[in-house]
Amino acid sequence: MKLVSRFFALGLLLTLLPVALPAQPRTAREVRWVASWAAAPQDYLKAPVLPGIQTSPPLPVFDGQTLRLRVLPTLGGERVRVRFSNLFGKEPLRIVGASVARSTGPDAVSPATLQGLRFGGLASATIAPGEERWSDDARLGVEPGQALAVSFQVEARTPFATVHHLGSTSMMPGPALMQPQWRNATLSSLNHVVTGLDVASPAAPRVVVAFGDSITQGLGAGEGQALPARYPDRLATRVRERPGSAGSVAVINAGIAGNRLLTDGVGPSGIERFRRDVLAQSGVTHAVVLIGINDINFSLPIAIQGFAPLFQPPSAEQITAGLQQLIEEAHAKGVKVLLGTITPFKGAASWSEEKETRRQAVNRWIRGRQDVDAVVDFDRALRNPADPEALHALYDGGDHLHPGNAGYAAMADAIDLRELQE
Repeated sequence: MKLVSRFFALGLLLTLLPVALPAQPRTAREVRWVASWAAAPQDYLKAPVLPGIQTSPPLPVFDGQTLRLRVLPTLGGERVRVRFSNLFGKEPLRIVGASVARSTGPDAVSPATLQGLRFGGLASATIAPGEERWSDDARLGVEPGQALAVSFQVEARTPFATVHHLGSTSMMPGPALMQPQWRNATLSSLNHVVTGLDVASPAAPRVVVAFGDSITQGLGAGEGQALPARYPDRLATRVRERPGSAGSVAVINAGIAGNRLLTDGVGPSGIERFRRDVLAQSGVTHAVVLIGINDINFSLPIAIQGFAPLFQPPSAEQITAGLQQLIEEAHAKGVKVLLGTITPFKGAASWSEEKETRRQAVNRWIRGRQDVDAVVDFDRALRNPADPEALHALYDGGDHLHPGNAGYAAMADAIDLRELQE
């Protein structure tokens, strides 16, 4: 009887002790979202013909069309999500439906990859004015440099609002989300609503955002080219081709042609949009900052500036103070800054000796920075050794202000890839 009691007591004790459960298999490394492609949004209504002069064009509207735009991912993954933006809308934006697929041409996609996008499990979404919305994730294999197509249908009578200029958009009347091949599509010279594509990555790749104006956006690049020739595109290609670097660095183009650092005009000022267009990109680690030439350039001759305050130029000290603010904001978020010198533009219709003096003063300040992670001397890379105030003839896109394709390639080559791995 005592033996039975002892066994009973032992059994009771064991039931009260923590039980070692079989080891559970570890889950895969946490997947994080990282930017693979993005474009800087701007307000369709705020596209002045001249800096500081607001035009009021008739506001176009969508008539329930389906829109399709191509994006060029710079980082691969097995899942994607898409950002839809109503940042500059004045009324709710109704996305009737959306899809994503691998692109096989301007208006065509691979049928085997074509799939609908969901928003919180639903096929449609309404985005409030001033807001953005990410789609749910979709399982779609992405390779760097392999184009994807995002299609979406908007509700009838939707006005143009949030746009960007990196590419164009094909449009078909009515629902065409799941049509692989579009025929007789009309074309908009703008990209609408879609401003970002993220990929899911188990690793921690570097995400480099190129921030600036038309020289970053790549005005005039790519005509007649099989591949985009903007300097951020060339930089992405260099990274992919470097041994051991493939799949480890994304390059995002956040340029807006005509953009200024200190003043709204063509797009919000660089000071205002830096936090959104750079620091809010998923997984951002580096910023290549090249902005300020339009602050110098958009001004009237000194003799008549007093009659047009909007055209009074900022001083070199005001520009460098603005750049300093960007540096400090980036570092506060743990983002490394590669600061670029302002490129030459002697010979351009708007050049003057006074503007050149300010450009040189800003560049001296940039070259002397000890609080940035690297200085990228775009000025030295593009200038004519015989006339350093002007672009080298081989790099001049024709207007003596914007580089040509060879100039954009030289800009990409001026960036030390080792700085992007740190």
